Order: sequence, then C-alpha cells, then structure tokens
Amino acid sequence: MGLATLKEVLAGTRAMGYAVGAFNFNGYEDAQGIVEGAVAKNAPVIVMASVSAVKYIGLRQTAGLVKGIAESVNIPVCLHLDHATDVALIKEAVKAGFTSVMIDASAKDYETNIRETKAVVDFARIYGCSVEAELGKVGGKEENIVVADASATFTDPADVTRFVEETGIDALAVAIGTVHGFYKADPKLDFERLEKIAALTSCPLVLHGGTGVPVEDFKRCVKKGISKINVGTELKATFSDAVRKAVAANPESEFDPRKYVGPVKQACAEVVKGKIDIFGCAGKAWRV
Repeated sequence: MGLATLKEVLAGTRAMGYAVGAFNFNGYEDAQGIVEGAVAKNAPVIVMASVSAVKYIGLRQTAGLVKGIAESVNIPVCLHLDHATDVALIKEAVKAGFTSVMIDASAKDYETNIRETKAVVDFARIYGCSVEAELGKVGGKEENIVVADASATFTDPADVTRFVEETGIDALAVAIGTVHGFYKADPKLDFERLEKIAALTSCPLVLHGGTGVPVEDFKRCVKKGISKINVGTELKATFSDAVRKAVAANPESEFDPRKYVGPVKQACAEVVKGKIDIFGCAGKAWRV
C-alpha cells in the first residue's frame, strides 16, 4: 500500500471513538514486528523513529526500510519522526520521505513554540508531510527526551485554540500526567483537563508515555478524545528480552544471528496486537 500521512491515519478517529497506536523501533526486526502485528489486526499503524534511532540507523536508511515494509502490506503505515527539536534534522527527514514529523518546541516559551512549529508546518506542507507538536511538557526520560518531574507541566487548555489555529498542525501532543519511560507508581491522569482540551479543538490529540498506563485509563483517554497513543519503552524492553531468551535457548555453537534476533519480530508483534485491541483500531485499516 505504501506510506500514509499522520493526517490520513488519524482522520475519523475522534468521530469513531478509537486511537491509532504509534510504536518506536530501533532496527529492522522490531519495525517488521510492529507492522506484522498491525497486519494481523487489519489496523492502521504509526511506526516511529526517535532522533537517536535515526542517528543509529541513518536517516535515509530509516525511510527506505519502513517504505519497503509498507509497500509489502495492505494496511496504511505512517513513518513518524518522534520528538525532534532540531529543525534542520526535521527538514532532512521530510525530504527523505518521512510522512510525519514531530517538532518539539515545548521547552521554549509559547510564542517561540508557535513560531517554530508554524515554520515546520509550512515546510512540511510542500512535501505533503504531516506535523505533530506539543503543548506542556511530558515528564520522564526516554531516548533524547529528559524532563524532570518537577519541570513537567500539564497542557493549559487556554493555550490550545490559538496554538492549533496559528500553526496549522495535524496533531497535538498533550501533557495530562503521563511520563516517558517506566512508571515508578501508577500514573494519575487528568481526565478533566483532557476533556476540556478536546472540547476546544477538533485537532487529533496525542498521548505520549504509553508504556505502563493501565488498560482502563487508555480506554478512558480514547473515549475523551485521544487519537494517537505512543508506546516506546515497552517495545525496547520486549526487543531486549527476546534476544536474551534466544541467546539462553541456543547452544554456543550456534552462529546464525537470525536465531538470536529473529524472535524479536514475533515478540514485538504480540505487544502491538495487544495494544491495538485496547486502542480500538483493529479492523480500521479500510478507513484510510
């Protein structure tokens, strides 16, 4: 089918009451597993590369890898650059073929966030690429994102309408109590804040920090307006655990690397299938 934009895969999510899963990958095996999981559920999927993953794999190599996978399946696959702060890198990703990018200027003041985000949107539009931005700061640590809990700030509903209208973004990441990485305690999400934000804009809303959020909280977030849910740390842990188990299960005389990294695909596919069921996007591939 080929790559789809974020705008395309999120269209109709709010109206039909489901969210699309967005999953971070670090190489071929987990990228393939993510897509295979979505294919098994006939669901649209967002395959996300962090800035550090892009530096590890290579920008054009990342785009080519996911483009090739997407062209071999019959579901919509969106290739998304996650949490990028470097505008030059974002522009290179757009030109390389990413169909969605996130400009994260949330650490800057409101006016600067608007100005930088709008500039990225104007550039991305030339290439038909979607743009996600963030208001507020999601706490925790994952990849190149480090926000101390004391510095995390929830999204102010009063900032939303103007931000969305002036930037022209396709998706808005909101901070309502989730964190990047593993949780030290059960998250306490501000559903009332989410409800207020959703009432102010029709722009698809994004939940970051999806690893470790209870199932019922996920479902409640979707019901109250979340259209995209990011899951990263859980996939990274799944990758590592699968390799450890494969190494332990094979004799020292085994030298075929596929015996060690191959199980990653199925392990990641299982995680993705479970999340798709929770997010409600199973069977929704036809909508794109």
